[in-house]
Amino acid sequence: MQSSQLDFIPILMQIALAAGFVSMTIWVSGKLGPRKKSKIKDSTWECGLESLGNARIPFNVKYFLVAILFVLFDVEVVFLYPWAMNFQELGWEGLAKMGIFLFLLVVGLLYEFKKKGLEWD
Repeated sequence: MQSSQLDFIPILMQIALAAGFVSMTIWVSGKLGPRKKSKIKDSTWECGLESLGNARIPFNVKYFLVAILFVLFDVEVVFLYPWAMNFQELGWEGLAKMGIFLFLLVVGLLYEFKKKGLEWD
């Protein structure tokens, strides 16, 4: 095997270990867990309370907008870490590219502030 292929062995081992742990945990909990059936337990709400109102109440769109914007900006900020780790190797070209990236990120954030996308009123 080549050296580059050997680099993936720890990753594959970790994936196999995680999948095995999850599978074993689900299997053991299914075998050892209690199996008590009742009318209340099998109903929609396990707490035994009757549901009130309509289950299809629409959510405010602002909630989803803020969640999507959080994920968007959070993921973009994650790109700063590899850049910071390789800052000296990338040189001026890497600095210019990250400057453009950060400029676009700030422009997007300012646009959201201008459109009041983060306000809950």
